[in-house]
Amino acid sequence: MQSEEIRNRFLKFFEKRGHTIIPSASLVPENDPSVLFTTAGMQPLAPYLLGEQHPKGKRLVDIQKCVRVQDIEEVGDNTHDTFFEMLGNWSLGDYFKKDAIRFCYEFLTDEKEGLGLDKEKIYITVFAGNENISRDEESKEAWMSLGVPENRIYYLEDNWWSPGDNGPCGPDSEVFYDVTDKNLGDLSHEDFLKADEEQMVVEIGNNVFIEYEKKDGKVAGKLAKRNVDFGGGLERQVMAVQGKDSIFETDLFVPLMDKIHEIATVDNKMACKIVADHIRTSVFMVSDGVVPSNTDRGYILRRLLRRAVRYADILGMPEGTLPPLVDIVVEKYKNVYSELAENSEKIKEEIAREVLKFRKTLRKGLQEFNKLSEGDISGKDAFLLFSTYGFPIDMTKELAKGKGISVDEDGFDKEFKKHQELSRSGAEQKFKGGLANTDEMSVKYHTATHLLNQALRDVLGDHVSQKGSNITSERLRFDFSHGEKLTDEEKKRVEDIINQKITSALPVSHKDVSLEEAKEMGAIGVFGDKYGDTVRVYQIGSENTSVFSLEICGGPHVENTSLLGHFRIKKEQASSAGVRRIKAVLE
Repeated sequence: MQSEEIRNRFLKFFEKRGHTIIPSASLVPENDPSVLFTTAGMQPLAPYLLGEQHPKGKRLVDIQKCVRVQDIEEVGDNTHDTFFEMLGNWSLGDYFKKDAIRFCYEFLTDEKEGLGLDKEKIYITVFAGNENISRDEESKEAWMSLGVPENRIYYLEDNWWSPGDNGPCGPDSEVFYDVTDKNLGDLSHEDFLKADEEQMVVEIGNNVFIEYEKKDGKVAGKLAKRNVDFGGGLERQVMAVQGKDSIFETDLFVPLMDKIHEIATVDNKMACKIVADHIRTSVFMVSDGVVPSNTDRGYILRRLLRRAVRYADILGMPEGTLPPLVDIVVEKYKNVYSELAENSEKIKEEIAREVLKFRKTLRKGLQEFNKLSEGDISGKDAFLLFSTYGFPIDMTKELAKGKGISVDEDGFDKEFKKHQELSRSGAEQKFKGGLANTDEMSVKYHTATHLLNQALRDVLGDHVSQKGSNITSERLRFDFSHGEKLTDEEKKRVEDIINQKITSALPVSHKDVSLEEAKEMGAIGVFGDKYGDTVRVYQIGSENTSVFSLEICGGPHVENTSLLGHFRIKKEQASSAGVRRIKAVLE
């Protein structure tokens, strides 16, 4: 069964059961500045899940275009991609758990109207409960009534959906499918979790039962109307139906993958997957009006295209071969999304322009490579190419191989670790305990403190200076000079400024300069530290738009503010005489 038939079967299945088919919304959200892209099928329907009446009724079904880039580094495994289609059906105050689960199971397993998946390969998870809500026995019983064995239903604490500290929320029940060719059979709880981690079982659908309301982080009670939101990734369902263990082996990707393999002169499966994914996503982005830039959505598009170029080079693909791949994507999807065919020439032009622009940067890097490659490339040299010109170590290895020389990978790893240690050390010395570690969330909070520092100066005045900070993976604490308690209006203005800068997707960059140069640039220092002759200045924003923050710091930081999430002040209080303290979180 091909992907086109799976789409059609899904829509017809739910239309027959009283659901109205609605069109996919754009990848660029309308009237929602809080996110850059449509990231889930429920996103365009959020007002109706909150109680607003939908003009098409209480039962809806659609296939929504989505983009998620938070997992960009995971692209290349069996299941992660940046663009995907979400099959979705909704009950807005109509049917609930029992019917939702029955519809879901029938669609997945029925051979005539559904996908005809093997019932022996299905596994289910349900909400395990917590101190506020009991475990979801109702969903478990609904699955068992359909014939799912009890020992293939697992209670998990994470099976809970919530958009944040306030709003509708509820338990969910996920469906997993065995994508191996050996039939895993019955699995213990621990073996199931391991199979999930190793991508032997893959989530192909999730029923969210929205029946509670959260206030200030706690469940405050039940909603007047209960809703159901089912979402299933098309790519993963196609993988299950076609008996593949990777989305890149399905008919959605095979034409593109085959063409890349045909063009490539180097065999590298990971690089091939990355190029295919990034080109496909870029095509859909440009078609929906996104153009490459240094900010906002354009920055994400630019990043995807430049990664595609780097990995195309690893594959040995000649210059000029990426834009023509657009035609393959358009041909595959034109009958589903007619706008792709209508915009195909514009899409190719935008992609070709960005690729050409990035090639200039790469050429500078190649010139440096040629200077360094008279003998074997040391680990230090390889790291220079990585840190200055964006060359992944794999690209350097491939280039070196072409010249018959070797790369000291161990030396590169040492230089990379040394860089991390220096960043960590710099953070400890120049940020006064601000960064306890360099895990993903701590790095995000580190960057957020720069935004907070500048926002406070914008709202309160230039007398504000940092007096200390402490960062964990759960929150940031920031001390600053100010003699009065902040009003609610001032706190709101600070939050609004920061969230606007996050939404604007400002690039974060750094340069090492002398202390005098840093002062001339207008960079602010961290509460009177004694710096060395050379300092690192982090910049948030760019000269093309505007520089919001310029600060001497040891790093590390995220590369773009869009990665931070939503900023919220939890508490503002006195720390000592003339010093205030803010505790804040990213959501």
